[in-house]
Amino acid sequence: MSPSRLTCAETFARLDDYVDRELAPDEVREVVAHLESCVVCAGEFEIERRLLDDIRGKLRRVRAPADLMAKVSSRLRAE
Repeated sequence: MSPSRLTCAETFARLDDYVDRELAPDEVREVVAHLESCVVCAGEFEIERRLLDDIRGKLRRVRAPADLMAKVSSRLRAE
């Protein structure tokens, strides 16, 4: 395997970090290259991406109590 070519297992292991934008630029390029050439991994990525998009969309609709930020800040200062 060349250093710039990931296996399916290596790509799959990086999908969470890729979706969360936590990979280094060279790793992003490697994952993208693999996803562009592998239908199986691209399908797995699409499932994960949709799931996370759905979760993020639902979380945006949850209203937190107005004083929540003040309580969290207060507790953090206390720690």
